This record gives sequence, structure tokens and C-alpha cells, in this order.
Amino acid sequence: MGRSSKDKRDVYYRRAKEEGWRARSAYKLLQINDDFNIFEGVTRVVDLCAAPGSWSQVVAGVKGEAGQKSQAKIVAVDLQAMAPIPGVIQIQGDITKKSTAHAIVGHFEGEQADLVVCDGAPDVTGLHDIDEYIQAQLLLAALNITTHVLKKTGTFVAKIFRGKDVTLLYAQLKIFFSLVTVFKPRSSRNSSIEAFVVCQGYSPPEGYIPNMSNPLLDQQYDVEFNTLEGPNRVIVPFLACGDLSGFDSDMTYPLELEAGKSTYSYLEPTQSPINPPYKEACQLRRSDMLSKPALPGSPSVQAKLVEPQSSTDLTGTAGKNADEAAGRCSEGKDGYSAGAVGGDSHDCTPETHSAQLNTCLKQLDISEVEDPIK
Repeated sequence: MGRSSKDKRDVYYRRAKEEGWRARSAYKLLQINDDFNIFEGVTRVVDLCAAPGSWSQVVAGVKGEAGQKSQAKIVAVDLQAMAPIPGVIQIQGDITKKSTAHAIVGHFEGEQADLVVCDGAPDVTGLHDIDEYIQAQLLLAALNITTHVLKKTGTFVAKIFRGKDVTLLYAQLKIFFSLVTVFKPRSSRNSSIEAFVVCQGYSPPEGYIPNMSNPLLDQQYDVEFNTLEGPNRVIVPFLACGDLSGFDSDMTYPLELEAGKSTYSYLEPTQSPINPPYKEACQLRRSDMLSKPALPGSPSVQAKLVEPQSSTDLTGTAGKNADEAAGRCSEGKDGYSAGAVGGDSHDCTPETHSAQLNTCLKQLDISEVEDPIK
């Protein structure tokens, strides 16, 4: 595939580069805001697991160099270094550490946040049960630090994986928020189990004291949990948001050509990762150091013949293998006898013998050799 293949298959990836967003996930937060208006009246915002920064861009109202800055004070937190964003304060820290929570509140001059968003996700393993569990633990870690920095009645938005045990997460979130809604943005692929929770009306249990050293929902909150009713103890509304007549994240769209040009111009991503964890693996792959060697005795190894060291090396392995596999043509009173490749015979004459032999050898992935009959 060419470099433009992803542009063609993923319209949101292409639009993100054209409009100056660092990642296509920016459209997910924009579509969340379209339906829930989560930015209304907000003056202090925390973006957890912020890298590469597209959600911070959305909150700050920044679109490339020509954008307008938001009046909100924004703090972005991530373990990885992130390129600067105008109007955004960055903290490179761990969301499971109490010191990170203190640093966030310190930037708000002792005040608490109106809105906390988190688009973090683990590196998926392909084992869905494990991926769902790790994502759930990341969500609980984000919820834990949120209880330290979010004001009462505040809003919390986070990514979830909708696995078979997701109702437990809904119940846990319902303990801390008066309204929990699950939604699927239009820009999120239908094939993905990804969804988002919008938790509104932060109202922790009476007497709850945020504490990083203890797990959430300790035994003292069993009473609150047991008040929930129904087979799953809580019913969480599900809402598909985004313009249904807009772009479909699972469709392929034709590339848009610039005026006066007949070919598509590929745009580089707005901001590449500074030091991605996969950088070394990419370098090894470019150096062909990640290819797996074929095992001895495998069909691919047995089928491929050894290339002769020279064009006249016909007594070695290549010549013998060619004789056995293709059927060596021999001279007779009527010309040359038939050779065969995979059961398909060919008739040779003195004029066509050399060309026919090399055709056979090419089918066997052997370099062209000198005619052994001549």
C-alpha cells in the first residue's frame, strides 16, 4: 500500500491532518461536546493520559496556528513527553501518584477542576479479556485521581472497552456520579469495542475521603452499591452521538485533489511522537532484522533450490536439483526430449531448447544458467 492508502480508508485521519489536529480522536471529543455540551461554563479542565494532545487541542480551542485560544485553564497529564500546545500546562507524571494530583490542583491555585477528560488506553495485546481488564484498571485509576481534583457537580469523560463485565464499571461510576451515560461517537469505528462514558454530577458517597493508597470502593461502600436494583444493579443509557449524515468511520472515501492538481498530495501528521516506544522496533524492521527465519524442512525451504555460484556451476547442487525437479532435456535423434515442471511437459527443439530451459528454471526460482546440453 502507498502512503495515501490510510488517507483514503480513514476519512477522520485525513481530516485531522488537514485541520491541524494531532490525532483523529479530536473528533470524538468534538462529537461528545455536540451532544452533551460539556464545555459550557468550564474554566478549569484536566486532560489525563493526554499524549499526543488532540483532546487538549480541542479543549483549548486550537486549530493549527490560526486557531483561537480558550479562556479555560487546562492541565494535560501524561507519562510521556508531549510537544507544547498554546494555552495548555503540561505535567509529565503518573496519574496513580498523589503528587500528580497535588501538582494539578497547584496549577489551579488551590481550586478544583470543572471537567476531567481521559482518552487513555493500554497497548492492546489482542487477548480481549486481558485488554478489557487492563482498560478497566486504567479507568479506575483515572477515576481515583479525579476524586482528588474534581469539584462537586463536575463532569468526568473517559474511554471504556465494552466487554462482558462492563456493567461492574457502570455500577462503580454510578456511586460517584448522579448520571452516567455510555456513548459511541460517529468517528469511533463500529468494529471497535471502544466507547466513552460521560459521568455528570460528581457526588461522592457521604464521608468518602480520596486516598491514593487504598483501592476504590472499599468495603465501607458496600451499602451504597447494594442499593442499586435490577439484574445489573444499574441501567446505563446508551447513546450513539454525532451527525448520522456525516462521515462514516468505517467507509472508504475518495481522496480530494487540490485545485489544479491531478495527483493527491500526502500530508504528514501534525505532530509526530517525540520518542515513541516502538521507535527501536521500526528501525530493526527497516534493517530487516525482525524477519523470522524459515525453519529447516519447511515446504518453502524444500521448494526453493539453491542458486548456483556461477553460470557454469552445473555439477553442483543447483544443477542436480534442476535436473531432478525440471527433468533434464537430453539430445536424441529427433532433437531434444521433453522436460517437465510440476507435471507440465514442454517440447524442445535445438532452436528453442535454451530459452525453454531457462523458462523452467525461472519457474523454480533459479537464476539463468548456461545450457548444459550445448
